[in-house]
Order: sequence, then C-alpha cells, then structure tokens
Amino acid sequence: MEVKCIIFDCDGVLVDTEKIGNGILLLMGAEHGFEMKLEDAYREFNGRNLKECFLHIENAIGKKLPDNFESEYRKRSFEAFKTQVKPMEGIVEFLNKLEIPYCVASSGPVDKIRLNLEVAGLLDKFENKIFSSYQINSWKPDPGIFLHAAKEMGFDVKDCIVIEDSKAGVISGIKGGFKVYGFANGYNNEDLEKEGAILFDSYEELWDLI
Repeated sequence: MEVKCIIFDCDGVLVDTEKIGNGILLLMGAEHGFEMKLEDAYREFNGRNLKECFLHIENAIGKKLPDNFESEYRKRSFEAFKTQVKPMEGIVEFLNKLEIPYCVASSGPVDKIRLNLEVAGLLDKFENKIFSSYQINSWKPDPGIFLHAAKEMGFDVKDCIVIEDSKAGVISGIKGGFKVYGFANGYNNEDLEKEGAILFDSYEELWDLI
C-alpha cells in the first residue's frame, strides 16, 4: 500500500508517559489494597479508558474506590507530566523526515494530550491535528477514534496506517480496517503481534518498514 497519512497514538508512541501514569495509578491503587506489577499494568491498562482501569482495580479489591479517586489521579499525574514527560526516542527526527500528513488519535482528554505534547516539545507539530475519544465518546478498543481521525484528515482507511503500543489500540485499529504497526517495548510484544500488529522497536526501523 502507499501510505498517505499516519495516525499516531499519543502515550508510549509520541511521548514517554506510560511509566509515569501507570506508576501513579499503581501507587494510588496500593493505598486501597490493590497489587499489580508494572509490566502487568502495561498490558492491562495501556490504551484503555481510565474508568475501565478503575473498574479493574475495584473488581480486584472487591470494593468501590473513593469518589475523588479519578480527580486525585488526574491531579497527581498532571503534576508529574508537567516536569517528567519526554518525547519518545527518535520521534522528532521521524516527524521531520515525513512528507505526508499525520495526526494523533488518543483515548485521553484533549487537555492531557496537549499538555504531554507541549512538555515533550511536540505540540507545534500536531496543532489542529489532535483527536480525542472524549470528542466523540468512543474509546479503544472500539475503532471510532481512528475512523474519526482518518475522516477528519480527509483520507480513506486504506490510505492510512496506525501506530500503537497497546493491545486495546491495536484491536481498535484492526477493527477499523487499518494496517497497524505496534511499538514493541519489551512488555507488549506478544500481545501486539497476537492482535495483528506489525512490530517495530525504534523509529529508525519503522521508517524502513513503511
């Protein structure tokens, strides 16, 4: 296929946030009796709606989380993101070489996407090309956000590829009919490949693949 548009996920694909976000979620969960290893959190939580992650914790501990759990998580994670977020290695060079349109499509709220891109120094590259599940009330693994992004960018599904790092994201892309490339991080390799993604572990490798 001739690639005419690239749709990037955000966390773990454009910006290095997954360890920060999952670390805070596990720390807060532990305050209520929840235990999970970081590598398992990558598999269970990456790419999913926060409410699904909270429900997973509640089912594991057998009780409801406090009403302010989400607001407290967002507060703590936003503070951490403001100082700790970095661009994924090689992404700046990759974007600078691209001569085709690209965008970001994420399950996170727009303000979170913008914050992470800004701190990582990537916001100027994605202005007016940011699409959030919260805008259309459709979350991965439903394909809605990727279909929405392709439509808004003015391309057919067959002309776009999706770049993902989560199982939910790969399922979303495949369901939508996209060719999906999975950013392998050592924790997710088997899950991404099983769901139909073409694996790569660096942006130099992805450049050669596409």
